[in-house]
Amino acid sequence: MALRMIRLAAGGTRAQGEAQRMVVEKIAAVAEAQVAAISAVLNGHQDHVVVTKTLGAFDRRVRANKRRLSRS
Repeated sequence: MALRMIRLAAGGTRAQGEAQRMVVEKIAAVAEAQVAAISAVLNGHQDHVVVTKTLGAFDRRVRANKRRLSRS
């Protein structure tokens, strides 16, 4: 989160692009988490497995963003 805030605070076209990307990523992450949760429920998994699979969708996105933001 700090890496993203630094980029946004810098302003300019990179900050604008980052802000737009952030909104798109949030929508996509929620959709992915919903699919993971629904799939786990329909496959009969226990509640803790449903939660783990749902949070795993967000975790993958967070790690990918950290790698991307750390490179630039």
